[in-house]
Amino acid sequence: MNYKVDSKIFRSLFLVLIVAALNGCASQVEPEIRTVRVEVPVQVLCQVPDVAVLPWAAAGLKKGESLEVKVRALLAERRQWIGYEMQFVQRF
Repeated sequence: MNYKVDSKIFRSLFLVLIVAALNGCASQVEPEIRTVRVEVPVQVLCQVPDVAVLPWAAAGLKKGESLEVKVRALLAERRQWIGYEMQFVQRF
């Protein structure tokens, strides 16, 4: 085997590849610059007014009240609570 001939072939092949690669880089067209609009959802703080706390019906009960008065107050308070919750649901 003749290593001088092989190295000349390798060198010339390597040189051709380098020239081809540089020629490919030089012939590139300038990239087109364009503006693209991208719509992305962004978190926003929820600013809603506070719901006023009601005076609850059972809050004014005394220890000596009758059972009927206590039950009526608790039933009224249950209806108040449902209305109070509805105020929160309607806000969102």
